[in-house]
Amino acid sequence: MGKKSDAYDDELEQLQLAMVQTQAWTIEHGLRVVIVLEGRDTAGKDGAIKRLTEYMSPRQTRVVALPKPSDRESSQWYFQRYVAHLPAAGETVIFNRSWYNRAGVEPVMGFCTPAQYAQFMADTPRFERMLTDDGIVLIKLWLDISREEQALRLKERRKDPLKKFKLSSLDAEAEARFDAYSDARDRMLAETDRDFAPWTIVATDDKKTARLNIIRHILAVLDHVPGEVKKPDPDIVFGAEEARKRLAR
Repeated sequence: MGKKSDAYDDELEQLQLAMVQTQAWTIEHGLRVVIVLEGRDTAGKDGAIKRLTEYMSPRQTRVVALPKPSDRESSQWYFQRYVAHLPAAGETVIFNRSWYNRAGVEPVMGFCTPAQYAQFMADTPRFERMLTDDGIVLIKLWLDISREEQALRLKERRKDPLKKFKLSSLDAEAEARFDAYSDARDRMLAETDRDFAPWTIVATDDKKTARLNIIRHILAVLDHVPGEVKKPDPDIVFGAEEARKRLAR
């Protein structure tokens, strides 16, 4: 156990150093980077963000986790409140859940109408095409987890007082509606995976392995640090086409 933990810590440190070097380059060249981090409940978004951003520039890095929209925001163009958080030159913005709420939790839980859902599916590729055509680097990550591992993590979350702020009234629904979330995920991947804004799926049953591979993937997309950084493991990180063959149902 100790050797495995040491190997994880050593590679994490190496990847974080590479991330610092890469971000310095993105700042110098005025790149605008958007990382969309989506996935099932308990799939490890918060832990991945913590390790990714630990040594990144606090002035040029923002993590955006928006609350439930207000009545006023609900009356706006759906993407409007997300646009306000897009990066300026040299900035990296990480959306801890994003506009893709409307592709997952909202239709599954009945928080949007079928017409709103259909409009979102039609509009999203156009919206993301505008972002990428304007030069934004858009990295979309879906973190997936097996039914068994999710149930175990939800049980641990309910028992651990230090995870109080992770508890949600929707936790039970994540288990009860696992299949409905799978269907929503599959449609999202089918309709919003595009060459200019592809989805990358990360299998997260092993949290530490997933974290390392998330950072590896981001570094590979930004493609600045030379070859000493390992490439993502294709058994852990794969595209939407491969996802159709292997993701949990």
